[in-house]
Amino acid sequence: MTKWWHLAVEEIARTLGTDGKAGLSESAAAEKLTTHGANELLEKKGRGPLAILLDQFKGLIIWVLIGAALVSGFLKEWVDALAILAIVVLNAILGLVQEHRAEKSLAALKKLSAPSSKVIRDSAARIIPSRELVPGDLIEVEAGDHIPADSRVNWHTSNFAVQEASLTGESMPVNKTDIILEAMDIPLAERANILYLGTAVVSGKARAFVVETGMQTELGRIAGLIQDIKKETTPLQKKLEEFGKLIIYLCFVLVAVVFGLEIIRGGKVLDMFLTSVSLAVAAIPEGLPAVVTIALALGVQRMVRRNVLIRKLASVETLGSATVICSDKTGTLTKNEMTVQAVWTSRDAFEVTGTGYDPSGEFRSDSGSVDPCRHPDLLKALTAGVLCNNAQLTVKDAKTIVFGDPTEIAILSAAAKAGIWKGEEEQAYEIVEEIPFDSERKKMSIVRRADQDMTVFTKGAPDLLLKDCTYVLEDGVERPLAAEDRERIMKANDAYSDQALRVLAVAYRNLDQEPHSYEAEAIEKDLTFAGLVAMIDPPRPEVREAMAKCRTSGIRTVMITGDHRNTAVAIARELGFYGEDSRALTGDDVDRLSDTELDASVEQVVVYARVSPEHKLRAVRAWRRNGGIVAMTGDGVNDAPAVKEADIGVAMGITGTDVTKEVSDMVITDDNFASIVAAVEEGRGIYDNIRKFIHFLLSCNLGEILVMFTSALLGFPVPLLPIQILWVNLVTDGLPALALGVDPVDPNIMERPPRKPGEPVITGARAWLISLQGVVIAACSLGAFLFVLLYEKEGIDRARTAALATLACSQLFHAFNCRSMKISLFKLKVFSNPQLVYATGLSFLLQMAIIYVPVFQPIFKTEALSALDLGMIMAFSSLPLWIMELVKALNRKFHFYVLY
Repeated sequence: MTKWWHLAVEEIARTLGTDGKAGLSESAAAEKLTTHGANELLEKKGRGPLAILLDQFKGLIIWVLIGAALVSGFLKEWVDALAILAIVVLNAILGLVQEHRAEKSLAALKKLSAPSSKVIRDSAARIIPSRELVPGDLIEVEAGDHIPADSRVNWHTSNFAVQEASLTGESMPVNKTDIILEAMDIPLAERANILYLGTAVVSGKARAFVVETGMQTELGRIAGLIQDIKKETTPLQKKLEEFGKLIIYLCFVLVAVVFGLEIIRGGKVLDMFLTSVSLAVAAIPEGLPAVVTIALALGVQRMVRRNVLIRKLASVETLGSATVICSDKTGTLTKNEMTVQAVWTSRDAFEVTGTGYDPSGEFRSDSGSVDPCRHPDLLKALTAGVLCNNAQLTVKDAKTIVFGDPTEIAILSAAAKAGIWKGEEEQAYEIVEEIPFDSERKKMSIVRRADQDMTVFTKGAPDLLLKDCTYVLEDGVERPLAAEDRERIMKANDAYSDQALRVLAVAYRNLDQEPHSYEAEAIEKDLTFAGLVAMIDPPRPEVREAMAKCRTSGIRTVMITGDHRNTAVAIARELGFYGEDSRALTGDDVDRLSDTELDASVEQVVVYARVSPEHKLRAVRAWRRNGGIVAMTGDGVNDAPAVKEADIGVAMGITGTDVTKEVSDMVITDDNFASIVAAVEEGRGIYDNIRKFIHFLLSCNLGEILVMFTSALLGFPVPLLPIQILWVNLVTDGLPALALGVDPVDPNIMERPPRKPGEPVITGARAWLISLQGVVIAACSLGAFLFVLLYEKEGIDRARTAALATLACSQLFHAFNCRSMKISLFKLKVFSNPQLVYATGLSFLLQMAIIYVPVFQPIFKTEALSALDLGMIMAFSSLPLWIMELVKALNRKFHFYVLY
């Protein structure tokens, strides 16, 4: 890459074959356009809707479900067949919609490109489409213009500044220059003579040589990074795929054994085949994709109420398992509103309260709250800052309206807290002349007239402005500025700078007569020093509480920003996530580290400062290589590649660029870091509910298989017919399972550590409980079957009806067990999940209907049961609930498993 910032304008002109006044000729521009191509971002051809739709049918579980639907149709179980096919189609449509939206990120990047540009060719200015710009073109830009291509400044006015926050993360407009930068390796944010595609001019005018176009620009490189990142499957997707395969294989083995045992006993091949197939359909978790989708979708609705917009359903679960949140600073952890925090005068130091541009707050000293009107030096310093100021701040209908440079707005806000409003002051002081800020003087001045008196007000860098001061204001009286005064002022300046505050000095000079010249040398001299104003882009107030929740829940926070190191560390310390052992790296530090070295140190590094998009990507990838589940938050274009690379990308809704939103998985609509923590809480709750459903499904299906397996092994008659197996499957895998998917979130869920990335959906402890519960459900069902068959000496149809009713009702009781493996059901409050109560009640009524409604009896091969039979069935069916209550009580005493 050519280091354009290090080259003189004349050398660049020679290299690019152009002229600093005439620009390129039309013929040369046409030739270059052929060589370099159009100045536009190229987009790799994405997958079409049909290809995306077909991809939704690649999973093994999906194909087994399709097979199950075909078998159900063969058995003429049309309800089951249609239900399973509906699940498959619904998941395919959802996947199509989600992935198609993810293909649009380049369109948002293209919106940042200016549609047309003012260019000098053959010594004449003309407007051309920006896509026709080529390296060597001489462009002209002014306030309000978007930069159309990466360019090297050739000439500029003294107040030429560009807003680069979306590209570099720097919250302040950057003053540009045309001088050569001596260093060969300079961070993106410090290349003061380079203009970048996608940024915007906020003041002044300039001419510049286009040096890079299209995909060779910094924005183009970001576009390339976004295209090159392949989105991996989420942890839940991986685990469910593995889990589904395991369950399918186990089911086939057990069903094959049952089939073999029944054949050996002399059963009819066709009957045993239908029974085995029915058992396979019942055992395979065909409800799993539907419940996962519905649980995620309902979670999305809850998140909207908490200011979180989910773009991809799977991201809900992923955020719930996050172990690291890599956050941009500007606008995410901070307000992106400069705020004056201190004012220093020759006699006093004042703390200024309040956050952002809102002019609400007060002034405090060591003795407490102070009245600014009693401190003339404070009032003078603030007045000087207001009258040497081009910003605007007004309050209308309790809403603060601002315009201008963030630093100047911060001064206006601080002054308003003291009752000084620019509009009122300007009525008394009319502007006569302005000497704009430039990067060499590092100060600006405005000359104003009040009646016949003229005053110059100046603000700028303390070290340079102090050289122009010969007086100091003390207790409202001007006196000569002594050497010890200068020492005290610079000591105060250094103290504020050490706190990562940006410090400006303010001064003034009463003019005896109207000056002959308004040049800086004539005006900016013999000034009276009024004070220092110290400011920072402060943390959002609500972020501190969110950070505390992150620490409690075991989530690491990492700041990745384009801002200065000291500023970033100061914010991290204030928010409480930069400790004694923490490290901060700059982009240059990261460049010196290999991937292996970065991986070794990544857990100690909590701040990355002055970084480029590539550095952000490396930090995210280092965490992922170390096994972290990474969430990356951001708002600027510079955040987009890392946001897309992360396990879950989080964009800011208000300040976020379209690019970042398009590549993100979720959008925080109020730009509030605390909303991310709310999303983590919801994500954890949704995963808990998915695991509850899987636990319920497996223990119930295991009970069904064991009923058939045990009866075949012990030589009993077949306890359930194929249609009865499918009925139980429909009743229990339906409404109760869906109701478990919307169980309320555990209020203590954020006190748990994050799930380990490699932790299976079903842990060893949970598998043990599932096995126990499956055995209990099977034993209860077989007990009811044998009680009617052997004790009551009733016929096989009545015994099967009893077994069917017990199997179904025991699973309905068991649904309440699955709400928590730790807390007693009676402490959970049964009606805290009314959906589960309604679902089990309806399922119970449906079960009773197929037993007692005559029209259903021949279909399901059932008989009406006596009151004694029903009492026996309720006794057997409730056993899983009471046995689980006993297990929970023993676990609370002996702690032999850790489940929630």
